[in-house]
Formats: sequence, C-alpha cells, structure tokens
Amino acid sequence: MAYVPGAALLAALVVGCSAGTGTDGSAADSRPGGPTASPAAPAGKYRTLPDPCRSVAHSTLKDLLPGVAELPEDQQEKAYAGTASVTYDTDRRVGCTWKAEAPDSSRSLSLDFERVVSYDTSVSDDDRADEVYGKKEAAAHLPSSASDSPSDSPSGSPSGSAPSDEETDGETDGKSGDGATGATEDLEPRVLDNLGDAAFLDDLLIQAGSSAQHRTVSVVFRTSNVIVTVQYTEQPARSTEVPDSKELQEKAQALARKLVDKFGE
Repeated sequence: MAYVPGAALLAALVVGCSAGTGTDGSAADSRPGGPTASPAAPAGKYRTLPDPCRSVAHSTLKDLLPGVAELPEDQQEKAYAGTASVTYDTDRRVGCTWKAEAPDSSRSLSLDFERVVSYDTSVSDDDRADEVYGKKEAAAHLPSSASDSPSDSPSGSPSGSAPSDEETDGETDGKSGDGATGATEDLEPRVLDNLGDAAFLDDLLIQAGSSAQHRTVSVVFRTSNVIVTVQYTEQPARSTEVPDSKELQEKAQALARKLVDKFGE
C-alpha cells in the first residue's frame, strides 16, 4: 500500500484536538485573570416593619394622652387606635398619630418607622441607614457643646437666662429646656447614649404672639436599617403656661426605649 503524507497529518491534528478538549470545560476555566463576582454587601436586619398603631400599649397611651381617659368608652377605643399615616410602600415606611384634648392642655403623639434599603451592592443597608440618620441629626442643629455662650443660644434655650415677661410677649421659635422651672443643661437637645445604634433628642418650643405655646420633643434613633422618630407635643390651654420640657423628654425617651426593645424581639 502506498504511503499518503496528507492523511497522516490529518490524523495527527484530530488526535491533538481531542486530547486538548475536555467535556468539563476545564481548559476554558483555567485561564488566569478571569472575572470574579464580588459578594454583595449584607442586607439589613429588618425586611418588614411592624404596625406602628399597634406598637404602643394602651397603658402607655393612657399616660401620654391623659385627655383620652375623660372620653366616653367608645371614643376612647377610637382614640387609642390612632390614625395611620398615608404611605405608598408599607414595607419601607409607616406611621401613626394619636391626639387628645383635655381641659388644661392638648397632647399629640406620632411615630414614624422608616426601613432603609441600599440599592448599591457595595454599601450595606445598615451603612445606608446610618447615612440617612446622620442627615437627620445634622438637620436638627444640635448644640455643639454645653459651653456655648448664651448669646449663641436660641430664645428659650437652657444655656441662656430665663426670658423676661416682655420677651415672652413676642414670637419665639427655638430649642428649649424647661421654661417653667429654669432650664438645665441636661435638657438641651443632644445625642442620646444607649438607645439603639445611634439616637438624638430635639426639643422645640414655639410661641406666636399671644397664642399658647406648644412644645415638641422628638427622639430619633436607628436600629440596624430602621430609623424611628417619636414626636410628643403638648399645648397648654393658657397662653401664660409653658409646657414642661423635663416631663415631655422623659416620656418620649421612655417610649423610644420600649420601641427599641420591641424591634429586638
């Protein structure tokens, strides 16, 4: 039989290709420098939000809203149920408000729960929530230190002197301590310790002309990827009365601590 060089060469090429190609694709995967997938930043602890209108016990509401106890029983139940905030995504934000009128004053309470989600795979939900919380704290313009001079303090601030009768006749809108008994530094708007992952308290006393003053104490805290805002307001019936800062602050903080425990359940 005659020898055909072309046939031998073709056979060698076929054998070489068969030896270099595996069925498991190991040859293609063995190339150095191939792209690798980066792990996504961890998601936040909370994937849903509790119902804020059911987050405060009746006993607590009875203490915060003393005027409710004077209502007929059927109206009490309605008042304790609260009014849910209108939101477009209840997985991301919910809220509730309660109000009560009493002969000597009116009080209101509101809760806001915001679940923060990061859409950046390199930023965790917790880190994004910390950024959102930081903006809220900055917007509150908390005093930088207890040594601020009285001239730098807003009207009614605990770090300043008590306002005179003439000064209280005008319009004020400032951060305030206890205007009735004399202010102390521990009632200043401030950062709070041991409340969630981060927290601060703001205290705002507002008076316009001869109308009654009203004070709103806000406690804002972050727990993982959820930011909670508690707002507690009192407006006395008489324009000469000033809402007690200490009482409102203590009650707002007590409720905030109960909510931290509730989220931890």
